[in-house]
Amino acid sequence: MNKSELVTTIAEKVGTSKKSSETNLDAIIEIISEVLKNKGKIKLVGFGSFQTRKRAAMKGINPRTKEEIKIPASTLPTFKPGKALKDAVNKIE
Repeated sequence: MNKSELVTTIAEKVGTSKKSSETNLDAIIEIISEVLKNKGKIKLVGFGSFQTRKRAAMKGINPRTKEEIKIPASTLPTFKPGKALKDAVNKIE
């Protein structure tokens, strides 16, 4: 599912316009991004949590030249699914 399909599904499920649904989705994405950028955490009970983790600097190899390169440290966004989401995905019908 891509963003436009998600917007359409939200609009149908909630009973709002696609434009309103897209505005709300964009706001949610922006809020999550800002919280993670500021090293915060968002926990949605039953769904999961968004947070960041640090990845240490490491050495790598350029596959074309076989030359060793330095990969700098970085901060990555992560998502940890909650129990209810795991159960819903693994539910056998």
